[in-house]
Amino acid sequence: MPKIYYKDVKFRLRKTKDIKDWIVQVIRFEEKEPGDLSFIFASDKSIREINMEFLQHNYNTDVIAFDYKKGDVISGEIYLSIDTIRKNAEQYKNTILNEVLRVMVHGVLHIIGYDDKSDIEKRKMKNMEDIYLDEFLNK
Repeated sequence: MPKIYYKDVKFRLRKTKDIKDWIVQVIRFEEKEPGDLSFIFASDKSIREINMEFLQHNYNTDVIAFDYKKGDVISGEIYLSIDTIRKNAEQYKNTILNEVLRVMVHGVLHIIGYDDKSDIEKRKMKNMEDIYLDEFLNK
């Protein structure tokens, strides 16, 4: 079962059981097995530090996923910047919840094996995000 943690933020996610169940469904739909998966909500400052230390990127980002999967068992840590998520929600005229869910599933898709380096990969990944997000929001 996925776990949710908070580091240096006041933000708290509601309906976490429903969200965790949805993440498990996404993983199983992708024909994988859920393992030890942690979502850590943090500030831009914390995310930038992680981005610098592990990826040598000196900028803020909404999500960083660390892949610890073994075979088809999806495990990892997904760090989410609630500061950047809020900015993106405003920019894209989206709710914070929808943007949080999109970023959570984005991180999971990375660990499953999706990539977003090319335009084609980005479109495919965005399409999968949309499908899974619609599934959660329209139950």
